[in-house]
Order: sequence, then C-alpha cells, then structure tokens
Amino acid sequence: MRYGDTLAVDGLSLEVARESITAVLGPNGAGKTTTLETCEGYRRPQQGSVRVLGLDPQRDRRDLLPRIGVMLQSGGAWSGVRAVEMLRHIASLHAHPLDVDMLVERLGLDSCGRTPYRRLSGGQQQRLALAMAVVGRPELVFVDEPTAGMDPQARRATWELLEELRADGVTIVLTTHYMDEAERLADTIHVIDHGRLIATGTPFDLTRGAGHSTIRLVVTEPFPAGAPESLQQALGPLTEVHAINDQSLLITGPADATTLATVSAWCEAHGVLPESLSLGQRTLEDVFLQLTGRELSA
Repeated sequence: MRYGDTLAVDGLSLEVARESITAVLGPNGAGKTTTLETCEGYRRPQQGSVRVLGLDPQRDRRDLLPRIGVMLQSGGAWSGVRAVEMLRHIASLHAHPLDVDMLVERLGLDSCGRTPYRRLSGGQQQRLALAMAVVGRPELVFVDEPTAGMDPQARRATWELLEELRADGVTIVLTTHYMDEAERLADTIHVIDHGRLIATGTPFDLTRGAGHSTIRLVVTEPFPAGAPESLQQALGPLTEVHAINDQSLLITGPADATTLATVSAWCEAHGVLPESLSLGQRTLEDVFLQLTGRELSA
C-alpha cells in the first residue's frame, strides 16, 4: 500500500488464529492502521490479497460486515447523541445483540449514560466505542487502542471483557501502545516496522524464549560519542547494545558476572559515572526497542 512516494505496507504477511487475541505492535507510521483498515474493508490492497473469516473484505463486504466489530480510536458516534442511546441504536441494527444493560454495567457507562457524546471524557468515549464494537456478537473484533485515556479500574474491566470474549470464541485483533496490555492479553504478538513484519511470537517467546536478560545502564552525564559501538565491541558478539537516550543504554544478552565486570571496566576506562545498573528479564518494551531502535510512544 502506497501513499504517493510513501510505502506504508511493504509485502506484509501475517495470520491471526481464531479464538485468540492478537496484538499488532509498531511505532507511529509503521503501517498498523493501514493494515487493519484493509482487513476491515475500508481500503483495497494495491497488491496482494486479504482474507478475513475466509472472505474478501471488498468483494464479500455485505457478508463480512455482520460478522465483525470495529472499535475506532476516535469518533463513531454522533456529537449530540447520549451514550446509552447510541449503544441501543447500534444494538437494534443486529439480529442477536448482547444485553445492553449488561454492557453498560460492565464498562462503567451507567454514570454517563445520559451524557451527550461530545461531553464524554476520552476514556468514556473509548468504553462506548468498545461496547458498540461488541454488542452485535461479532466473530471477530478489531480494537484500536482499547484503553487509551482510561483510569486503572476501567482498564481492568476492559481487559476482563476482552478475555471473556476470547473464552466465548471471539477472535480479537488489537493495537496498543501499552506494553503491559499486550503482554497480559495477547496470545500472539506481531511487531511491524516500515510496513514489514519483523517479529512474531507469544509474549513469552519474545521476552524470555531466547534465555537472554537485560542490563540497563544509566549514567549521570551524556555518553561520549560512539559509546554503544565501543561497549558492544568490549562485550563481544553475543551481546547487543542499544541507546535508549543520551544517558541510558540497554544491553541484551547473557547477563552474567563477566558481563557486569566488563561493563564496569568500560565505564572506568571511558570516565563514565553510572547512576544505576539494573539487571532483569527482557520486557516487551526492551524487545521493541531492540527490534526497531525506537521506543513505543503514543
């Protein structure tokens, strides 16, 4: 998929298993939105093919739409409509909708049910959007940033609802900028960057499957020029060094006593004063930084 000279999706190939939660992660501009909008039938691929529940999202749109739900990151409701009024209207368009009162209670919409959409907080709009996406009992739900702007209690309620939907046989595809959300919910994670798939696996596979740990080195003053490359050379080929910012490095590999001694000796040799040196298992954020060279930010 191209926009002028920009190649937004570059030969991307991935699959989503039925009755699972799949997270699609990537930095801004990676091609996530274009990919999902193509799966949802809003865009036609310029090359390649897409099948959703065995159907072509463009040619078989009439048959596919009743079987999927789409949660938009913003919009999707009229400005002046009241929250529960909008949800009841969407429910009336489906043959066998979920119980509206149950959804209102589960997602904490009862306190704002009579509030016009334009006056809802960002988190309340997100909860309404999720309710609208699932009220029709879809087989497959696309959710874009499902908990953006929500308080911790609302996030937890949303996670529980998504997990219950999966247990009931619903397939869920989500994008999120929250690593803890992806790690808790996803059965499979696809990481994309510059329109290409660069990693796939379970959260365990991506963070601990290789048996590697991480060291975060934070210093009091900015590192000298070429510090990541210099430390990489000192540590050897089994370890990778990535700059988080000008005062933090992420070291991934076999973090044993020899590695720690080498890092300490390198700091002494280069006049670098550590502020902290922390050892731990890789997180999804560490993996994302290692794969893309960028932090995942909203």
